[in-house]
Amino acid sequence: MSEANNPEEFYAKLKSQLQNTSLWPAEYLYKFIVPTNKEKVDTIEKIFDNMGAVITTKHSKNGKYTSVSINVKMKDPEAVIDKYQEVGEKVDGVISL
Repeated sequence: MSEANNPEEFYAKLKSQLQNTSLWPAEYLYKFIVPTNKEKVDTIEKIFDNMGAVITTKHSKNGKYTSVSINVKMKDPEAVIDKYQEVGEKVDGVISL
């Protein structure tokens, strides 16, 4: 997921796609890439704390970036989008896929 020039339009499209492709509540897989920094990874993990999320991290080949994958049961498309927005607001330099 790339937040292009118009985030509102992007999230509206994502919400529509999620509503049309899944029965909610549903498992959802988030993927984020951040510059390798323990504080940034910890911030992402805290956002999903106490949700029963399965979180895995993997460093890039040269160690410059860390990918964070989060598999978690979400109640509806709006909740999915809220988490993307929260991560975007709290973690500088994050790339959402």
